[in-house]
Amino acid sequence: MQGNEVDKNQNIEKNLEYIGLNLDKIPKSLKKFEDLEFRVPKFYDEKQYRQYKYIALKDIQILLSPTNRLDEIEEKYKKASPIAVYLDSKNEENILKYTTFLNMLQEVRIEEIEKIEQEQENLNKNIPFKVKFDGNYLWQIYYSENTDKYFMLVPTKDANYSTFFYLLKKQLEKKKTSKIFVPIRNVGYSNAFLKKSQFEDIENYLWLFTKDWPLVYEVYDKKGNLSIQIVGETEVYGKIKSSYKIVLNSEEESIYFYKLLKAMFILQTELPNYFNFKTDIEKSGEIRFNIGNIQIQYEDLPKWVNEEFGKGEIRIDEALELIEENIKKLEKLKEEVSMQEIEYLAKEKQISTFLECKKSFFGKFKYYFKYSKKRNNKIKEEKEEQPNEDSKKKKRRKKVLVKRKKANYTIEELIELYKEFEIKETELKNIVMDINSLKLKNKNMKKKIENASLFIQEIDNHKKSIFEFWKYSNKDEIATLTEGEIEEVNIVQKIEKIFDYEEDLEKFGKMMDKIQRKNLSKEEKDSIFIATTNVLGILNKVRNNEIQPKEIEANLKEIKKEASKEKVLMRQEEFDIFGGIAQDSTKVSEINNKRHRELPKDKYNILDISRTTNQIGYKLSLENIIENIKSAIQKVVITEDMPVYKVLVGEELESENINLFNINPEKEIQEIIKNNNEENITFYKINIKRGTNAISYTNCIFYDNLNRTLPVGQDLSSKIIVDLSKVELELKQETTFKVTQFEENENDFSKIKIKTINVVEYDIK
Repeated sequence: MQGNEVDKNQNIEKNLEYIGLNLDKIPKSLKKFEDLEFRVPKFYDEKQYRQYKYIALKDIQILLSPTNRLDEIEEKYKKASPIAVYLDSKNEENILKYTTFLNMLQEVRIEEIEKIEQEQENLNKNIPFKVKFDGNYLWQIYYSENTDKYFMLVPTKDANYSTFFYLLKKQLEKKKTSKIFVPIRNVGYSNAFLKKSQFEDIENYLWLFTKDWPLVYEVYDKKGNLSIQIVGETEVYGKIKSSYKIVLNSEEESIYFYKLLKAMFILQTELPNYFNFKTDIEKSGEIRFNIGNIQIQYEDLPKWVNEEFGKGEIRIDEALELIEENIKKLEKLKEEVSMQEIEYLAKEKQISTFLECKKSFFGKFKYYFKYSKKRNNKIKEEKEEQPNEDSKKKKRRKKVLVKRKKANYTIEELIELYKEFEIKETELKNIVMDINSLKLKNKNMKKKIENASLFIQEIDNHKKSIFEFWKYSNKDEIATLTEGEIEEVNIVQKIEKIFDYEEDLEKFGKMMDKIQRKNLSKEEKDSIFIATTNVLGILNKVRNNEIQPKEIEANLKEIKKEASKEKVLMRQEEFDIFGGIAQDSTKVSEINNKRHRELPKDKYNILDISRTTNQIGYKLSLENIIENIKSAIQKVVITEDMPVYKVLVGEELESENINLFNINPEKEIQEIIKNNNEENITFYKINIKRGTNAISYTNCIFYDNLNRTLPVGQDLSSKIIVDLSKVELELKQETTFKVTQFEENENDFSKIKIKTINVVEYDIK
């Protein structure tokens, strides 16, 4: 116990010396305390910071509170006392607090304080791209608006006191003009550039365009200059996202940016069928907005609105012309159908008369003599034009647009114009639907008239003599009048389900896993597994007869080296006595929270690696694996249409290779960007069809299933092998997108690079 006490005292002395604090001679600056008149806010989220500032160390008062960092601010502030109270060992009432301070001093590590010091040195040079930094939550810095003072609230029951002792150390140093960069709690936006409601609007607007909630900060530099900094992620290609940052250095910039977002938001929400704005990343890492191939900036917004207004006027004029043309077609069709109805009714009347007359002896004679003359065999067509009441009563409804000569049109006028166009477009669609309906009716009526004419002709053919007509009319069966043909006009194509890897991969993986377990042999599954390893490159070279003996030898040496490290293959052993058994089957493993007792596949056992393996044997193993992969691919086809993705750096897609694609484009692009600094990156997208030969990397590819406990699905990889050698690719489109890359992902102060990704998309014919 005495030894522990000695160690504790030594640690306290060491830390006191490092901080520069003499407990017997407390500096006056620490004893000085000014009333804060701090009011605890009713509604405030302590986890969300809105302001980051450089604050002079001398301007921060320190208070300690016997609470935890996660406690409510009301309780922390209520129980807080100035640091001088915790440094007072003379007054008996403060002894407990003095002891608490010593315990905190004993627990803190100098390395933690040095880490904070290094972090602040970096912050003194550069504000991180994302503004916030790793240890920002440790800074309990508050602001009292009533007295315009900053203070640090230190919870004594916390586990990390590094920021407190760093601040104390710096305040004890002679150089007190230095500043620290920290988030300020208990403050909202200053509203110097934008109103509170405008900040909320910006968050909502950016979510619409980026599909991600942004973080909006007010950031003050060393000179106290304010900037609004917005950071977040945005979709740049499909669901692939990239970080972005927006810096607004003045009220004018902020208002312009807000107005740009507001204009785009209003247009896209009011007229989603006509305006759809997309995001892209600038070389600086800032976000930009495009519509089609046009970049939208606030300075260009009036000109763009004028251009869109002009396009809208043209579209309305074109719609009105089409409406006028189609109204004429509709009226003509109505006239045709009207005449057909008259003709059909006449023929129907004659047939009805015949059917009625044939029921009696005298009726048959009556019909025979009534329709016996040639002139009566034809129905007099009423060709007199029926007066079109609508055309008499209604004048042409074409609305002549008033061409307003204005320097600039407003968003309101643009929306009003396109709403008018939307009405005209709907009117045009309705007229076209009416035309198609009448076309069908016209065709059906023609068929009915044709059938009626044939029926009457058959009757007339038996009216050469009264006896033949008598015989015909006494038949038991009379041909019925058939309906017109059914015609589908403007058939809407069946909507095919689009594969969504986030929602559909689980179901797809289970289906493919069941198929592959049933159709593939163990050797084939083992060989498919090898294609996921670092042997794939050499496999393709062997497959394409591009391998040199030296390459085989070098690769074999590397594989043996790996085997020695991973499998601990002893030098005197000719082979691994355990073979493919890496562990005993009683051990339980988990895949996606599902327990099983299966063994993972072993690369070295499948490749038959031993101390005596030579180049020829190794090459034969590779050739055997290639043949197994070819055989396996022919046994399995995918069950639905879906896109797959592959990133290549400095090379083109080779259809003869064993190509591993990724069903998840985000994982594919992340892997290559993290591990590659090359600029020439090509992102291939292949839209493969149902029935294409492919092997998906489901669970059975990575594990043997001897105990029949392996979970069904595709939980370990989203990769898939697609055989492109027997399909024809058709180029669909080429495009590019940019992504933000950090040189060091775990470093808050890492520099960023903007990478341009070339996208090549193919369809399978």
